[in-house]
Amino acid sequence: MTPVAIITGASAGIGAELARVFASRGHALVLVARREARLNELAGEIAKAGHPKPLVLALDLAAPGAAARIGEALAANGLEPQFIVNNAGFGLIGRAAGLDRDEQLSMIDLNVRTLTDLSLSFIDSLARNRGGILNVASVAGFMPGPGSAVYYAGKAFVLSLTEALHEELAPRGVRVTCLCPGPVASEFQARAGIIEKTPPWPIGISATHVAEAGYRGLMRGQRVVVPGLAMRLLAMLAPRFVPRGFLLARLEARQLRQR
Repeated sequence: MTPVAIITGASAGIGAELARVFASRGHALVLVARREARLNELAGEIAKAGHPKPLVLALDLAAPGAAARIGEALAANGLEPQFIVNNAGFGLIGRAAGLDRDEQLSMIDLNVRTLTDLSLSFIDSLARNRGGILNVASVAGFMPGPGSAVYYAGKAFVLSLTEALHEELAPRGVRVTCLCPGPVASEFQARAGIIEKTPPWPIGISATHVAEAGYRGLMRGQRVVVPGLAMRLLAMLAPRFVPRGFLLARLEARQLRQR
């Protein structure tokens, strides 16, 4: 069986950049997302650069059984996971009571349930291949998020789960890293309903920078990676030293200004 890196949400943004970074480091890839045409375009680009052409799996990752279908496709192609990169996800801006409830539950299905399923489904293979898991969360995971409550809560779950798995799986030689970027210019903004397409400096950094930092952190066995000095300071200092009520009010005001 050939070891591969599985990258979800690879059709755009951070996921596409992670695919390029992993390919440039010699990893065989499996690209997973709903938009098959986008995945095929990226796979062709990677092959044209002289790397093995990735296997493309066009799947709705929010649907039940996505991890099982990925496993079946891998087995049918003689592949097994060495790295799992859980990047697929989306956010929504607005007060939770005013947003569509089904859409928020779908966000939980993708951002939390599917990520957990993929994190746990292939551990024996990851251990056998001395690989690991890279879960893409957000600086949102370090604090509550009125104005985007369910999204922030989901990212807090991802951060907590990943840190725990980092400890649990270390004896088996499996690296587990949580990548927590701040705002990144991508299609995420349009999906979330954010007007601001390009986050301002110094909090906004490129998807390429985020992907490179995530890859380096995973290979070094880091528990958490927060790219960018401004975001590291925010993640470390704001939840500890800013009064909770003030922080909540400021976060809500900023979130709702972005709609």
